[in-house]
Amino acid sequence: MPIGPKPEDVPKIRRTVSVYKVSSIITGTFLLLLVLMMVLRYGFGVDIEFNTAYGLLLTPKELITGVNLSTAILIAHGWLYVLYLGTDFVLWRQIRWSFGKFLFIALGGIIPLLSFFLERRVPREALAAIAHLEKVDA
Repeated sequence: MPIGPKPEDVPKIRRTVSVYKVSSIITGTFLLLLVLMMVLRYGFGVDIEFNTAYGLLLTPKELITGVNLSTAILIAHGWLYVLYLGTDFVLWRQIRWSFGKFLFIALGGIIPLLSFFLERRVPREALAAIAHLEKVDA
């Protein structure tokens, strides 16, 4: 069995690349927010509080009376990382890359700023694989 995308998967790959780009940017943004939240929580002992009488505040966790935005960032990043990992898996399966490549791309939602780098690199490599396939078939 040859390694590489199947010709019938090309339209699906193009759609998956588009979804991957969006999920990569959103996940990377929430990861940066998560890093900021962790610095505030563990470095300064405060969480981000919203919907108070004064608007947005940095408040010690035990004194929060409004919405704990820090917890919301944690939860949102977790679910967005699941979406990112899902698009990574679908892209990996369709293009039939090595498992190591899947793991490397998965690190984009864990290592700050890596998803922005991968958002440019992975689609370029996916589209190059499609171009190679189309050139071979022609």
